Amino acid sequence: MPPFSAVPSVGRMNYESEEINLQKQNTITLIVKRKEVIVSISTILYVLMTGNSAKIHVRGGKVYEARIPLVNLMEVLEEDFILIRRGCMVSVMAIHEIGDKVILSSGEQLKYTVRKKKEIIAAFREKQQRMIRNFSMKGLPATPEEYRAHYAGFESMPFAFTDIEMVFDDQSRAVDWVFRYGNPALAKLEKIPLDRLIGSSFGTLFPNMDSKWLRSYERAALYGETLEIMDYSPEIDTNLKVICFPTYPGHCGCILFDISQIQFTRSSSDAEKTLMLYLGRQLGEQD
Repeated sequence: MPPFSAVPSVGRMNYESEEINLQKQNTITLIVKRKEVIVSISTILYVLMTGNSAKIHVRGGKVYEARIPLVNLMEVLEEDFILIRRGCMVSVMAIHEIGDKVILSSGEQLKYTVRKKKEIIAAFREKQQRMIRNFSMKGLPATPEEYRAHYAGFESMPFAFTDIEMVFDDQSRAVDWVFRYGNPALAKLEKIPLDRLIGSSFGTLFPNMDSKWLRSYERAALYGETLEIMDYSPEIDTNLKVICFPTYPGHCGCILFDISQIQFTRSSSDAEKTLMLYLGRQLGEQD
């Protein structure tokens, strides 16, 4: 389990009060300062209720406050959310793991009703499995040639790029991935010819596979996150910087760099300040 941080303090959140319009669709329409704001349900992480007052937490740390009964919210959100304790609904897509607390992909940790742990985990697994089963194959390349045509622009790039398809076990946990596309730079980085890489699973090619990569790729493929990973790869004995992001349903794209080949250049007087802000943000999220 990755070293996620505790729930950010309320003081760092951005609260706005508004009315809410619930409809059987993929969005919730909010009235913010007399203007309509349409919020995609897929961006909602969780909802906390106090009486008929809802605090709707969305990606990016923003929180919307609305006056609405929980039963009304559940009519709209129930299909893809689970109730983990009284007055707390969490998006299935936002859940990374359920342990002592419910750990979200954002790094936040929520308390839940422990005596209902088995029931909550069962509901989570059932809804996550349904989500995976419903991945649309429409528009998905059918052959290596179609993948190559789709990603033709990456063929001559000087950095490694791959599109990988996640492999899930019976509990809907990511256990491996299959290379569906890779450019020549990927073959060079992985030290394996492309004809062996494409169509093969990572675990098959590298029996010493480190599962730490799985958690981030799973978050990108299932939850639509764009993540940066900087870590040592024992599989290829290289320190890597990896940027992963969602591509097709159940897939993620990865841009990989050998850190020893990257040089930081101070292009202006603001460059070092920007770097320090960046590093401070990354370190702060791990505290």
